[in-house]
Amino acid sequence: MLDLVTHELRLHADPSRVVVRPFHIGWQSNGSGPSRTQRLVSEVLGMTEREAHRQLQLVLKDFEKRHWQTRRVFMTRYEEIAERLKLDDNAIGDDKRQLIGAYFCHEYSYAAAALMNPSAVAHYDQSGMPDGSLRILMSLRAVGEGHISSVAFREGIITSDCELHLAPEPPFATAADVQGDDDHVPEGPVTIYRHRDSTLSGTVLFPITRAQSNGLEDLRLVQFTHDDGSVEWLGTYTAYNGSVIQSEMLRTRDFRRFDLVPMSGSAARNKGMALFPRRVGGEYRMIGRQDGENLFLIRSDNLTHWDEGERLLTPRYPWEFVQIGNCGAPIELDEGWLLLTHGVGAMRKYSIGAVLLDKENPQRVIGRTSKPILAAADQDREGYVPNVVYTCGAIRHDDRLFIPYGVADSSVAFAFVPIKSLLAVM
Repeated sequence: MLDLVTHELRLHADPSRVVVRPFHIGWQSNGSGPSRTQRLVSEVLGMTEREAHRQLQLVLKDFEKRHWQTRRVFMTRYEEIAERLKLDDNAIGDDKRQLIGAYFCHEYSYAAAALMNPSAVAHYDQSGMPDGSLRILMSLRAVGEGHISSVAFREGIITSDCELHLAPEPPFATAADVQGDDDHVPEGPVTIYRHRDSTLSGTVLFPITRAQSNGLEDLRLVQFTHDDGSVEWLGTYTAYNGSVIQSEMLRTRDFRRFDLVPMSGSAARNKGMALFPRRVGGEYRMIGRQDGENLFLIRSDNLTHWDEGERLLTPRYPWEFVQIGNCGAPIELDEGWLLLTHGVGAMRKYSIGAVLLDKENPQRVIGRTSKPILAAADQDREGYVPNVVYTCGAIRHDDRLFIPYGVADSSVAFAFVPIKSLLAVM
């Protein structure tokens, strides 16, 4: 019998969670006069000091208590505009500077619609942890205005007694962003930075490139150990522009700088790729779903280039007849590679199962659960997308798995399951 323990804590969508983001207005002139940016700046510069002060106070009355270091955010945005337009700082007072910055910012509710599809990895800072405890960090898919998906984070601690303690969420969130050029939307690989004074739990990663314009979806984080022993946190995710998807990879060593790198190759046109936490047999390995129905094992000698793989698993049981997919990176055990899977059954009901792959030859399946280990219960079925439970990655702690999972694409729940009992039901 599977001795699964669910935690009482739930995370829900929260429309009050907002960030201040750059508001981009056209730089180019329409040929008959100044650009919108130049016109807007000129309007502010043409105000009297008294009027500029009055207008700024109205803005601060509305927004200063809703955001962290609002004045500094406005000044930072002003500095970007001033550099672009070659403004003379000595001729512009503080009120007008902040007001210009405010006109080029906007408030965005990043988790108003849904919070779902988490993954979990060991935190990069394990200092001060008592025996039996592990500091973790989770990625979360947050869906906000316009159904745009972004990546949020939560930090916490799990214990061997199935306890979960989340770090307090800061009252203000900040957006990681590109440093420098404000003149165009970047393409290809892009590097973004967490604000120097922001915690990770208060940081949001938004779409940056055109390929990501409608969302960063379902980040599957893994703590990856390179052949030289160095550690890097990698995460595969789906970039969506409203009509086309592509798989991309997040890379970071400190969770302050994030490289967002498009992946190439025929396999990268699909969703749901998950990276093994180290090379196997001298090769990088991925689990992916290339045909929308089955699971494949994919090999490469390049972390960001992935071609066709070998079929690994096909639907076998009623709860997965429609399709199967992976639920995060494989987890290394003494017994083999433990891979959580999702299955879709009748009425498009999503459930979570597991398989065990051979450690030296992951193409060989050792065991498989014939029944789901997690499925939508009666109280979990209603939501943004009903009848769905889904995770983008669990983590091993001592002799248990900690599984954060999305419920009905609306909230996030948590479960602990003994590894021994999970292997026993395969």
